[in-house]
Amino acid sequence: MGEMKWYVLRTAGGKEKKAKEYLDKEIERSGLQEQVAQVLVPVKKEIVIKNGKRKAVDKLLFPGYVLIQAQLSAVLENIIRNEVPGMSGFLTEKKATNGTQFERIPVPIREEEAQRILGVQDENADNAAETLVNYEVGESVRITDGPFSGFSGTVDEILEDRSKVKVIVVIFGRKTQLELSFTQVTKE
Repeated sequence: MGEMKWYVLRTAGGKEKKAKEYLDKEIERSGLQEQVAQVLVPVKKEIVIKNGKRKAVDKLLFPGYVLIQAQLSAVLENIIRNEVPGMSGFLTEKKATNGTQFERIPVPIREEEAQRILGVQDENADNAAETLVNYEVGESVRITDGPFSGFSGTVDEILEDRSKVKVIVVIFGRKTQLELSFTQVTKE
């Protein structure tokens, strides 16, 4: 067998994971597991806060694209181009075949680029998801949890590294600064 290379496949937006599943099934059904090392939908884990609740979500690094590490053959190319729903083929370049005719051939990505993408994937597995902050200094928030639940205040400082926010609240006519977790407040 020849060398396995990384190729970029185009998919319909929002259908990356489904296209990957279909491709995996077609590869297995056709007995081409020897030619394909892996099929990958590059994602990055993030924590978003909605309605005061933390939720880990996968954010696509390259929406509309799937990566495949494979040794291409005519059969595999045909499956990718014609038999996988939601997949429209490879990222290609034009090559002249004979004077006026052109052929679109799949172009592998550089090994360094593939390793960079895989590094992001490995980093995801090792690290906790990063928190996506949707608060801004000066913004009005309502406290939803803890002893000051129900109070309203203004964001004074955001401590992203600790997943906390400092909020100025008026208690008994005096401004007081509270340090709260992202999950204890919600936008008003």
